[in-house]
Amino acid sequence: METEHYYTHTLPNGLRLILQHTTSLVAYCGYAVNAGTRDEDANMPGMAHFIEHMLFKGTERRKAWHILNRMEHVGGDLNAFTNKEEMVVYCSFMQQDFSRAVELLTDLVFHSVFPEHEIEKEREVIIDEIKMYEDTPAELIFDDFENLIYSGHPLGRNILGNEESLRRYGKSDADQFYHRYYRPDNMVFFVLGNYTLAQVVRQVERWTSDIALSPVQISRLQPTSINPVRQNICKHTHQAHLMIGGRAYSGESSKRVALNLINNLLGGPGMNSRLNVSLREHRGLVYEIESSYTPYTDTGTFCIYFGCDHHDTERCIQLVLKELQHLCEHPLSDSQLRAAKKQLIGQIGVSSDNHESLALGMAKTFLHYNRFVTSQEAFKNIELLTAQQLQQVAQEILSTQNLSILCYCQ
Repeated sequence: METEHYYTHTLPNGLRLILQHTTSLVAYCGYAVNAGTRDEDANMPGMAHFIEHMLFKGTERRKAWHILNRMEHVGGDLNAFTNKEEMVVYCSFMQQDFSRAVELLTDLVFHSVFPEHEIEKEREVIIDEIKMYEDTPAELIFDDFENLIYSGHPLGRNILGNEESLRRYGKSDADQFYHRYYRPDNMVFFVLGNYTLAQVVRQVERWTSDIALSPVQISRLQPTSINPVRQNICKHTHQAHLMIGGRAYSGESSKRVALNLINNLLGGPGMNSRLNVSLREHRGLVYEIESSYTPYTDTGTFCIYFGCDHHDTERCIQLVLKELQHLCEHPLSDSQLRAAKKQLIGQIGVSSDNHESLALGMAKTFLHYNRFVTSQEAFKNIELLTAQQLQQVAQEILSTQNLSILCYCQ
């Protein structure tokens, strides 16, 4: 029987553990490190992501080839990603291979050595990744938009960095960032699987007993307010690509639940989202239109993305603004509110069946907020929302005077 319960424990060295129990034969575990793009020095853009890549290139005990094969040999999968505020490295594997996964992940996170010859090769891999990303305007525009609304702030930095900076990074640069942030009290070890908390504690203690407490001082500059702007960037693309949005609530704000529902109503994954119905279904102006809400520890981003023909950009912008204004001026009716709640609750319920996504979401929230909101708690929070709360949030976030617009145009 699946359970919503989760368990936590803190080791003497400051490492926090979180376990959610499942009965699946497949398990997930990993380290979430409280260090992302916004924690880089100004002269080292892309270093957090660079470290992520280099974790796989050699430790005190293993060479790159042995790292790649450790989980592959038992059918498992090893992966990692970097965001603005965290780096996560994790495994998926059969239940019986838990000790193997814990040992490998601990080796990567605490014993990486960043061999010079591997740095030379990996920098070329990342540069190719940057070029591939720059050839994908539908993805690149998200970073350019955050650079617009967080201008001059670390949250506006591109996660991948740039070719010029990557070409000058060496082992000493990687060591500096790694030893500053990769410490047990700046991490969470997360597990989703058919284990007891005692089993998890025993395995993690076995492989981390030599790692001492070493406090990390995280000092993050909160973004200052900005005036909304409109910017056009010349791109020779077949479509125009646009972003409309601005600053939003932090992950600790009590209003984030209301904004999540508004986001889902406007441009969530459902084909019946208001923006999809208005621009695609009724008028055939776009193939894809979506909205997203990304909370950070001290701020957040709300944005709407779509691509359209170059000559339709202004018409599409006005239609989007019309939908936003309607939400600001007209509270949802009782039937609309019930339907919106039911849809979001259903989507959360379905998505929670994706155990990998559930494990990663658990890791991130526990890392930053020392808590994890289960699906049942999320359902209750959604049910408590009122039409008046939603309208207030819409007025604070969606008002046209608060919105910036970025357009890739010819």
